[in-house]
Amino acid sequence: MKKFALITSLVLVFSITASPQAQQAKRKKLLAIGMSEGFQHDSISHALATIEKIGQQSGLWDTYIRTDTQLLTKKKLGNNAKNIDYFDAVMFYTTLELPLDDEQKASLLSFVKDDGKGFLGTHSATDTFYKWPEYGEMIGGWFNDHPWHQKVRVNVEDREFPAAKHFPPSFEITDEIYQFKNYSRDRVRVLMSLDTKSVDLTKKNVHRTDGDFAVTWVRDYGKGRVFYSSLGHEEQVWDRPDIQQMWLEAVKWAMGMTQGNATPRPKPAD
Repeated sequence: MKKFALITSLVLVFSITASPQAQQAKRKKLLAIGMSEGFQHDSISHALATIEKIGQQSGLWDTYIRTDTQLLTKKKLGNNAKNIDYFDAVMFYTTLELPLDDEQKASLLSFVKDDGKGFLGTHSATDTFYKWPEYGEMIGGWFNDHPWHQKVRVNVEDREFPAAKHFPPSFEITDEIYQFKNYSRDRVRVLMSLDTKSVDLTKKNVHRTDGDFAVTWVRDYGKGRVFYSSLGHEEQVWDRPDIQQMWLEAVKWAMGMTQGNATPRPKPAD
């Protein structure tokens, strides 16, 4: 009996002393890259700091913020550097052609498609890698001008998906609104779209004629998961509790912590 009590006490002491480390070990790892080879977005620092804060406050992930592409490789790196295999998801707030060689490009695609990891893009992540067709395929489309930078109304098309279910059927936001090319609802599941009644469709730089201006979407890419939202040009967007909740659930979904239907579906009737 005394032996059993001693063992029980030792197990309890070990559990208490080991719990912080154990909890830390359970945290996922997010590699967040803020980098631009073109237009400089002032909100990048605040955006990625917000993602880091959400991970810390939720206790779900640690964020590694980088302004380079060094870790986007499956090669072993010296000086205790982690490569892409260390992470559970990668997030881009990027612009134009980043310095990635062929091995790094293959590593990023394989990380998502073959390894079943996550990729998240915000705002200008679709204004990135125009010369790399596979990237456009993975993220779901490319930036094709921003006709509106104003207060708009956004329709929430899928209120069952974890990253959108806390929103009302529609909401107003002031931000820079993108339109896209090489984008199709046959490949992505749109969570949010622009309410075209809230903008002027006669502006000269409006290129789409189908009235389909997606704002946020998800897609399965091989074994992995992709989340993209064009919102986030304005720093104040990142301070909104509903947007922070969206990103909390987006990272969780991309990392496989929650489930959500990413099956493409047609544009709903107006």
